[in-house]
Amino acid sequence: MAETTFLALGDSYTIGEGVPTEGRWPEQLVARLRERGVMVGDPRIIATTGWTTDELSGAMDEAGLRGSFGLVTLLIGVNNQYRGRSASEYREQFLALLHRAIALAGDSRRVVVVSIPDWGVTAFAEGRDRAAIGSDIDTFNAIAHDEAIRAHARWADVTPASRAAGAKPGMLVEDGLHPSAAQYALWVDAILPEAQAAVRELHR
Repeated sequence: MAETTFLALGDSYTIGEGVPTEGRWPEQLVARLRERGVMVGDPRIIATTGWTTDELSGAMDEAGLRGSFGLVTLLIGVNNQYRGRSASEYREQFLALLHRAIALAGDSRRVVVVSIPDWGVTAFAEGRDRAAIGSDIDTFNAIAHDEAIRAHARWADVTPASRAAGAKPGMLVEDGLHPSAAQYALWVDAILPEAQAAVRELHR
């Protein structure tokens, strides 16, 4: 049986700002899948710290993606929220990205949309309106969830794990904002069942 190809689309959370390569959640996800006997290749990651929805779309254009991937993940939107961009714009641009992800997977059931974590609980957010940040994140996540379910894609909710981790020791990297490898491991707990189900769609 051939290895499943894996494309991870996102921003700082997907590229793993501040953690070693093996600490990124896509890399941890691959390791966990392999432990379960799922043959999956190393992730191809298209993600950069600071990207918004439109910037990810532009990077996908430049990458010249071709063919079909057995698993595609999409986690994007925190920088739209951080920059104060509108929820309506997010919906439009997220939906376009979701459709592109589905086309690359060849089946909506092989796409896993990952929720936006709540950076308002981090040390970096000290002195900011944490409740407002959390409310904004909830709004953006409701949009992503709505569009994912409507498209029959999969949904992995890592936001509760991000809120539980907060600024606890060992849960953030040195910048006080981005998750550590230990926190990403908690995210993988939520992503793994959806990813494993997505890969099973290849072999039905």
